[in-house]
Amino acid sequence: MTTKEASTPENLERLNANLAKVEELSQRLVSALSNRKAANPTLNAPDQEMFAKAATTYWTRMMQNPAHLFETQLEYWGQSVKHFLEAQQAIAAGKLQAPEDHTPDDRRFSNPLWKTHPYFNFIKQQYMMNAQAIEKAVAEIDDLSPREKKRLEYFSRQIIDMLAPTNFLSTNPDALERAVATEGESLIKGLENLVADIEANSGEMLVRLADDSAFRLGENIATTPGQVVYRNRMMELIQFSPATEQVHAIPLIIFPPWINKFYIMDLKPENSLIKWITEQGFTLFVVSWVNPDETYRDVGLDDYINEGYLTAIREVKAITGQKQVNAVGYCIAGTTLSMVLSLLKQRGDTSVKSATFFTALTDFSEQGEFTPFLQDDFIDGIEAEVAENGVLRSFIMARTFSFLRSNDLIYGPAIKSYMLGEAPPAFDLLYWNGDGTNLPARMVVEYLRWLCQQNRFADGGIDLMGTRLHLSEVDVPVCLIACETDHIAAWKDSYRGAQGMGSDDRTFILSQSGHIAGIINPPTKKKYGHYTNPDLSLPSDDWKAQADFQEGSWWPRWGKWLAKRSGKMVDAREPGDSTHPPLCPSPGTYVLPPSKA
Repeated sequence: MTTKEASTPENLERLNANLAKVEELSQRLVSALSNRKAANPTLNAPDQEMFAKAATTYWTRMMQNPAHLFETQLEYWGQSVKHFLEAQQAIAAGKLQAPEDHTPDDRRFSNPLWKTHPYFNFIKQQYMMNAQAIEKAVAEIDDLSPREKKRLEYFSRQIIDMLAPTNFLSTNPDALERAVATEGESLIKGLENLVADIEANSGEMLVRLADDSAFRLGENIATTPGQVVYRNRMMELIQFSPATEQVHAIPLIIFPPWINKFYIMDLKPENSLIKWITEQGFTLFVVSWVNPDETYRDVGLDDYINEGYLTAIREVKAITGQKQVNAVGYCIAGTTLSMVLSLLKQRGDTSVKSATFFTALTDFSEQGEFTPFLQDDFIDGIEAEVAENGVLRSFIMARTFSFLRSNDLIYGPAIKSYMLGEAPPAFDLLYWNGDGTNLPARMVVEYLRWLCQQNRFADGGIDLMGTRLHLSEVDVPVCLIACETDHIAAWKDSYRGAQGMGSDDRTFILSQSGHIAGIINPPTKKKYGHYTNPDLSLPSDDWKAQADFQEGSWWPRWGKWLAKRSGKMVDAREPGDSTHPPLCPSPGTYVLPPSKA
């Protein structure tokens, strides 16, 4: 654009309009930030003692073997200086080209300018060298416990990812090109997106992953027909309408995790697990948990068991006239279902005929990727947070999960939204992912201390509801589905829990993909396969190495397993009965935002 073009009345008018928008948005930003109620600061970073230990170990090693440290430093310095000279030589040759680049491919640097433009290429290569130097330094620290070493690796990686040049406007060619092409309009839209996100999250910066306005529960998402047939303070019980003329006599109840909402299993008809189950001839009930506020401060695991699981089982038996049910527990709801089964065994109650577990952990002896967040400094911070607020606010949990995949769930979406000015996509899965729930104070502390940290249920037993519950007492037929790349419930940990159960009838299925995609994997997609092996006495690696691999979804295999344990066929049941009249259509009221409930 020439100077003359830049000074036309149209451009000046556009510039003044953009400046006015910046001023207005700045005022909104200040106002939104002033309403922020920050989380307990302990939850923002680890105890500084961890870094102090690492630094002490590093310097002790230097004193013991200074030659190695100097060698490492000189290698890094040499690479940096050589890189600088190569860049200078390329420019001195009169060619606007980058020096030779042997850095590995990284989708963050997919813009061709990262390879061809001297400025951007120099920054990228230097960032890669810096990241490699930090990773090498951390890897060579050998005087920390495995747990502390894992924490150090995690937090050093967070620092590396945060400082990527793609995260800053002046070193992001995509953002700069877009700003030039749109005469700055992309930056205005980005600022609008930023302010809107902060306003929507009470002063917290949580980037929206999906277009909230694109989905309406019960209209274009969560549409499988059904009715709420029971409600108490903890849950709504939904009975879904039959899709076949006859159904298996024994009904099925799904207990979803109360960390999220149940409709992950009913996003749209083509990938709805709920719809598929009804089409296989099962009478299906699903629990929709309440999204607790501060009045639920004193609700614990025992309340979820008593007013959730035991009550749902009782009401389903009453509605269907059956003496038994089959049950499914997903994630934390599977963990709790296993405790319910131990409780029922001790009570001599045979109400549950079989149990299925989706990505559920019952043995927490290995903490996996959550190790950084399950140490006393973070748990102490959570205790302080919930003591003040009565709940663990949903944004804290969402932030924790996001940082496990920070480039995909934080920095990447933030760049698109705030730097490029793009509207978030209309993606149902990401919409659900952002529709989080709070967790009651007492329940959070019990779960984190008793299960995640102390592993009581698998080790010595957990004292709850007047008895001691133990994993080995789970003796009903069980089917466990884990996911190969699950970063929340690692499959080897799920497998170890399966080995600790007391059932003589155990089936373990390993699906490809992760925590969500591995479960929400309809047969029509023909996308992810699964592994099976009846020998659960093997170590996990041997189990997988000797397993049979089948193409396609595990749903049909599980459907056959469940059908064998679901009794004879009877006439299909419509939702409710004379003592359980339908209260409202699915998806119910507890799943709605507070303003619409």
